[in-house]
Amino acid sequence: MSHQIHIIGGGLAGSEAAWQLAQAGIRVRVSEMRGVEGTPAHHTDDLAELVCSNSFRSDDPERNAVGVLHAELRTLGSLIMAQADIHRVPAGSALAVDRDAFAAGVTAAIDAHPLIDLVRERVDTLPEGPAIIATGPLTAAPLAAAIGQATGEDALAFFDAIAPIVHFDSIDMDTCWFQSRWNKGDGKDYINCPMNREEYAAFHAGLIAGEKGEFKEWEKNTPYFDGCMPIEVMAERGFDTLRYGPMKPVGLDDPRTGRWPHAVVQLRQDNALGTLWNIVGFQTKLKHAEQVRLFRTIPGLANAEFARLGGLHRNTFLQAPKLLDGTLRLKNAPNIRFAGQITGCEGYIESAAVGLLAGRFAAAELAGTEAPPPPPTTALGALLGHITGGAKADTYQPMNVNFGLFPPLEGVAKKVDRKPLMAARARADLESWIAA
Repeated sequence: MSHQIHIIGGGLAGSEAAWQLAQAGIRVRVSEMRGVEGTPAHHTDDLAELVCSNSFRSDDPERNAVGVLHAELRTLGSLIMAQADIHRVPAGSALAVDRDAFAAGVTAAIDAHPLIDLVRERVDTLPEGPAIIATGPLTAAPLAAAIGQATGEDALAFFDAIAPIVHFDSIDMDTCWFQSRWNKGDGKDYINCPMNREEYAAFHAGLIAGEKGEFKEWEKNTPYFDGCMPIEVMAERGFDTLRYGPMKPVGLDDPRTGRWPHAVVQLRQDNALGTLWNIVGFQTKLKHAEQVRLFRTIPGLANAEFARLGGLHRNTFLQAPKLLDGTLRLKNAPNIRFAGQITGCEGYIESAAVGLLAGRFAAAELAGTEAPPPPPTTALGALLGHITGGAKADTYQPMNVNFGLFPPLEGVAKKVDRKPLMAARARADLESWIAA
């Protein structure tokens, strides 16, 4: 079967993109490497194999951003959500699946579609015609090198250093203050959390004693750069190492004392809306529960709500806000779109969502029409906006969908529970977008 578009990668994103295109009447070739060459992470040749967990997280569409995303994908005919619902297993309010049956179901659906040609092959170069690259964080080295040549960016595997991100509304600004070191720039580029010597000593001890996660087998021989050093590793190098590194207090005057604190934890704005702030230099391998416990001992962060916790793992992803346009096309090679984790989204369902968007954008383009992006007030639109321009390109890191990516509600008091209101707004705006 001759094809109109070539999809490379048969994971969640590639499978969803292929389904959306085929359902729109477009002939698709899906190239999946597994079947002729395995990866260190996968155990089967099935499409959309779930590697790390069988959970798609919360299925609550009223109070959880990922639940809102689930609902939007169901509304738009997602293959991934349809198979997840068929193969669901008990998990409380979460959506978890029988992972083997789920992957087999996705594979069978793709294989049976008359407009999809599933080919087991490794692709090492970028196609010349319309294509979607959805090869995920374990992109094969030859294709990763080709992507690097096309983008001018280093797209090879490396340890992805992720710092925690905090919702601005959960920061105690009576304890913290805005100030750039030595008042450079506009003087308000950072939020500063001060520590006295006793607080710093307890925090330092907590970093060293905290329970750490283990590298996966395929990550163990991948080096990380000094600039990505986990904060607990820095702490082990000496009691004052952090005070001369990411927690140095020089040039920062605590307005309550007029003096420099013993140490300072700084947060830097992470998105254009100013709703998310990342903790500078706090990439870590501490386990998530340990991070929440320890980071809430930082003055001003006692009630911190985290949009993302820190991590350090092997990954391959693009500097998407710089390289991709609003419909996920590579700016300097617009015949190629990217989808899934390689765009810098994080999570199973987020990968499927970006695959759905890439497929729909490509289908519209091949049909000679335009598909406007979903409103930024929807989960799909918020995730797309983060990938294609909402995040700062120079500090861009993988991100799960969360309400911090959504535009703030206007005229709603800070203490009001805004999650149901944002979910309701998302539903209404998605309906209007579909109708239009």
